[in-house]
Amino acid sequence: MLKGIDHRLNADLLHTLRAMGHGDMLMLTDVNFPGAALAPHTVTGHLLTMENLTAAEAARAILSVLPLDTFVPDFAARMEVVGDPAALPAVQAEVQAEIDRAEGRARPMLSVDRFAFYDLAKEAFAIVQTGERRFYGCFMLRKGVI
Repeated sequence: MLKGIDHRLNADLLHTLRAMGHGDMLMLTDVNFPGAALAPHTVTGHLLTMENLTAAEAARAILSVLPLDTFVPDFAARMEVVGDPAALPAVQAEVQAEIDRAEGRARPMLSVDRFAFYDLAKEAFAIVQTGERRFYGCFMLRKGVI
């Protein structure tokens, strides 16, 4: 155990978060996301997991150490609901609340079409699959600087 580090952050994830540079993307996904299929396309080349955590719990842990990019409008994004891109499911509202808490202000995520989100995942530094079982629990977080 380490002092001051959220216990939900495992060694592989901490290593990945530390290795990321300014502007790199981390995909935080639900259990339905094709993470194993897309992870080989990422910089890390393998899937990371935060099993038994909701998307909001995982986001809180990650955002305790990961600064979000303040220089770009796409600092964070959510997967759009197919057929209703303006919809904001509860899982997405919960993660938005964690982003707002970490940022100290309201900072709305952008929305990304489902298939465009898959393409974005292939360009990411890493994919982290959570235990989130609700649909549309898929997010992109862009690393900033401190």
